[in-house]
Amino acid sequence: MKPAAKNTIVVNGLTKRFGSFTAVDRVSFEVERGDIFGFLGPNGSGKSTVIRMLCGLLAPTEGDAELLGISVRENPGEVKKHIGYMSQQFSLYRDLTVHENMRFFGQLYGLSRETIHRREQELGDYLGLHPYRDRQAGKLSGGWKQRLALACSMMHEPEIVFLDEPTAGIDPVARRELWDLLFDLSAQGITFFVTTHYMDEAERCTKVAYIYLSRLIACDDTSTLKQLPAATPEGCRRIEIRADPVTSALDALRKRDEVRSATIFGDGVHLLVDETANNETLREFLRSSDFSDVEVRDIQPSLEDVFVELTLQEERNRR
Repeated sequence: MKPAAKNTIVVNGLTKRFGSFTAVDRVSFEVERGDIFGFLGPNGSGKSTVIRMLCGLLAPTEGDAELLGISVRENPGEVKKHIGYMSQQFSLYRDLTVHENMRFFGQLYGLSRETIHRREQELGDYLGLHPYRDRQAGKLSGGWKQRLALACSMMHEPEIVFLDEPTAGIDPVARRELWDLLFDLSAQGITFFVTTHYMDEAERCTKVAYIYLSRLIACDDTSTLKQLPAATPEGCRRIEIRADPVTSALDALRKRDEVRSATIFGDGVHLLVDETANNETLREFLRSSDFSDVEVRDIQPSLEDVFVELTLQEERNRR
């Protein structure tokens, strides 16, 4: 195993073209050891193509990436030895038991019988899989299927694990438990590269990158992204309004001249308003319109707000 470097992933100008179509356009970023790196973007923007190149499954057209100092362009086979991959769809053998799946994947990775036995015991203890050892994988609940998939992806002790929407389709308790496991494992130095469409999960990542139509348009920690000038356009500010009923309040607020945009967020309404908009005026407007429990406060943009504004800005720039 190579000595641990600060940056486990270094991507420099990574580009992939299919004929005249550019799927990934000069993408660059770095991921440090132990990071939980969130990779977000709409479907079709290039996320899967980037991951396939980083995993050594697809050769870049231009640029390069190094994982643990190994070039994906020059030595993709060596890269594969140091990474694990967990797909969005449950991809293990449903007719095999938990034990049989783990043993099979250990054999695929070329592990010795003794190492397979040791890793099965270690991961079974850590992920709580022992009570389900003899249960068919297809009969596990969604959360336990994901634990098994994570165990199989880590049989060979990879230093980097790619997780493609790991919590899609599982219940909230299982989601939280899986993320607690990721936090614990990242503290041990394992680096996770995670794709997700859940903004609350993006908030949990150490660092977040956002790709849109083949180009990386943002990459930083979440607090820094929320401070980007593009997140709150010049001459505007963001407020949250709580009023009952919230859906009717949304409709009423959208008709106000000082409101640039408004959307329901939880049990309140998040608004982008003119900088000169008066909170008390908006409060009195809702109260006089028979809304109850009205509260108005200034807020920072959410990560969702940031990505919406960055997308709109990118679309304007491409016209």
